[in-house]
Amino acid sequence: MASVLSYESLVHAVAGAVGSVTAMTVFFPLDTARLRLQVDEKRKSKTTHMVLLEIIKEEGLLAPYRGWFPVISSLCCSNFVYFYTFNSLKAVWVKGQHSTTGKDLVIGFVAGVVNVLLTTPLWVVNTRLKLQGAKFRNEDIVPTNYKGIIDAFHQIIRDEGILALWNGTFPSLLLVFNPAIQFMFYEGLKRQLLKKRMKLSSVDVFIIGAVAKAIATTVTYPLQTVQSILRFGRHRLNPENRTLGSLRNVLYLLHQRVRRFGIMGLYKGLEAKLLQTVLTAALMFLVYEKLTAATFTVMGLKRAHKQ
Repeated sequence: MASVLSYESLVHAVAGAVGSVTAMTVFFPLDTARLRLQVDEKRKSKTTHMVLLEIIKEEGLLAPYRGWFPVISSLCCSNFVYFYTFNSLKAVWVKGQHSTTGKDLVIGFVAGVVNVLLTTPLWVVNTRLKLQGAKFRNEDIVPTNYKGIIDAFHQIIRDEGILALWNGTFPSLLLVFNPAIQFMFYEGLKRQLLKKRMKLSSVDVFIIGAVAKAIATTVTYPLQTVQSILRFGRHRLNPENRTLGSLRNVLYLLHQRVRRFGIMGLYKGLEAKLLQTVLTAALMFLVYEKLTAATFTVMGLKRAHKQ
């Protein structure tokens, strides 16, 4: 229990949250382009820069930052939960010894499950707010009219039921492999580099963070597309089965995507997603590592995350 409630776990959690918020703010327009490509199936522009130019031309200069606050709020909470759980479990299981790739994967998976169950309602709301007011090419999308985060929660619960806040939970649970794979590669690459040098440079951290995220994103992207569609929840699709997030709906949406757009339809928006997540993850890990190192140095604490 002392390891779970330790000051070190809190430092990791705060540093992870600050790092993610900083990185997402810098690269937020790329996430906007990615989400439009995933949800608006009839959009003809397929490249990131063309989508962003269309959004700015049709919706205004600040449109790529629409929904920034709810996304940042959700991301801050989500990464705080993930980093806190990951480092607490690591402290309990590893207990001062060197960690292994297998342990990192298991810990990352468990931390991801905890994170999904606690923070999915925030992501459902922020997905809808981010797409509110967007000019869609797809007439099957039903528009929304939320006045803010609290109003969005209220309307979703009133019109769709409280379980609608967990739309997309099933693919999200499958997607816990994304951060688990990311952290497994990140921790593994970091251990290999630390065998050859005393400490990692900023460039080292940035590169291994980017490589780890690129691998994880490419492997899990089709499920991320389904997750975005389910969270948005405004498509007139599959009326005979409204239990959104079930295995049946996931398979249905994957089948529809392949039938209408071919196998590459599962990877629509991957360019924007890779560009955004790889750069965001790399910058996040850089801020995270520097912030934890500085905090532990100032407080005179041993860096617990070197295992």
